[in-house]
Amino acid sequence: MPINQEVLRVYETGPLTVVGFGSAEILDPIDLAECRQEIMALVEQHDCKVLAFDLTGVRYIPSGMLGLLASLTRSGIEVHLYNPSNDIREVLEITRLNELMQVHDLHL
Repeated sequence: MPINQEVLRVYETGPLTVVGFGSAEILDPIDLAECRQEIMALVEQHDCKVLAFDLTGVRYIPSGMLGLLASLTRSGIEVHLYNPSNDIREVLEITRLNELMQVHDLHL
């Protein structure tokens, strides 16, 4: 299944896979089921152990996407979030998801 390049951007694949969301500020309109399938396909195809999400420019992540990220960590995949907005960082802290994922303020 091809990746929808309007939303999900894959910058690097392999044991470390880097994914971004292009110019999307709000991830709400993302088809979460499609996004889940794409991410899981990347994980399986490239024997991914670490998934890095570049959140540069993203202001809002829907709860379903946060659930997907949490389920990835529970399946043994290390999840890193780069450049989350202050709002996203606050949600991660309130939900304690920042304890499951590594949060960075560096540019990839």
